[in-house]
Amino acid sequence: MTAGCCRRRGAALLFAAVLALAGCGLESGGAVPLSVGPGSIQPVPELEGVAVTVGSKDFTEQLILGYIIEFALTAAGMEVRDLTNIQGSNSLRDSQLNEQIDIAFDYTGTGWINYLGNEKPVPDSQGQFEAVRDADLAANGMRWAAMAPVNNTYALVTSAAYANQTGVRSLSDYAELLNSDPGAAVTCVGTEFNVRQDGYPGMAKAYGIDNGSAPKQIVQDAVVFNAVADGGSCRFGSVAATDGRIPALDLLLLTDDRAFFPKYNAALVMTDAYATAHPAVITVLEQITELLTNETVTELNRLVDVEGKEPADVARDWMVEQGFVTKG
Repeated sequence: MTAGCCRRRGAALLFAAVLALAGCGLESGGAVPLSVGPGSIQPVPELEGVAVTVGSKDFTEQLILGYIIEFALTAAGMEVRDLTNIQGSNSLRDSQLNEQIDIAFDYTGTGWINYLGNEKPVPDSQGQFEAVRDADLAANGMRWAAMAPVNNTYALVTSAAYANQTGVRSLSDYAELLNSDPGAAVTCVGTEFNVRQDGYPGMAKAYGIDNGSAPKQIVQDAVVFNAVADGGSCRFGSVAATDGRIPALDLLLLTDDRAFFPKYNAALVMTDAYATAHPAVITVLEQITELLTNETVTELNRLVDVEGKEPADVARDWMVEQGFVTKG
């Protein structure tokens, strides 16, 4: 048995444990949650009856994107299994490497930094996509395709009122305030952002911030928005740039004026073997991905996180509005 085989079996066992312990989305993997019929996406003869398991991570945008894949491929005639709502990037990645999930949306910066271990991002979206596409295919046999315009990069926010009060509108402004008056720059950060090199530690290094002494509160990502909007416990917070709660709560994205944060464009990811066996999958989906702009995805996220709609309903409604599918 090769070392690679041993590592893969070990990863499979680890992922099985994750499946057993994670939330209900994993445990209930099965049928697509809502029915759809063909619209502009019609049954594709070479895809009819072909099995496909679709995955996603466990936050709003990922759930919506996962359901968009599911509805599109259902309309194309595939036998779709839903395995969305996987906890964390690494668990989704392991599930794909072990061929438990056939296709998912992932982010180019995540692939480049977290999966492939690079420290320096490629500064433009297309260049970053091409770099992760070529490297991941060569190293792991993973195919990246159909990059969307949406760039769900990390960012820091503050309230519009506090930005007006302090004049802080960029990360350089934030660093200056933090270094001169730390108590005025208490920052709520999510658990991953606090430790990832493409998160706070790397950002602190790029902007001359002492990461060890910076006043931070480690919180769940969902807590950040109201904490910053209220201004009671935190004046700044870490977010994903396309979160719908940013405009809803009148928060301001701080400009990354030193271009530290990688590009996180969403793109389709599958094994090269699956993509080669079923090339029509990319053809069906690339007409959709080109419409997924920051503005569109932020609004879809807002409908879930602010208005309380279900991610599957939001995804299907948008697909119907675009004419891709009909309600089944």
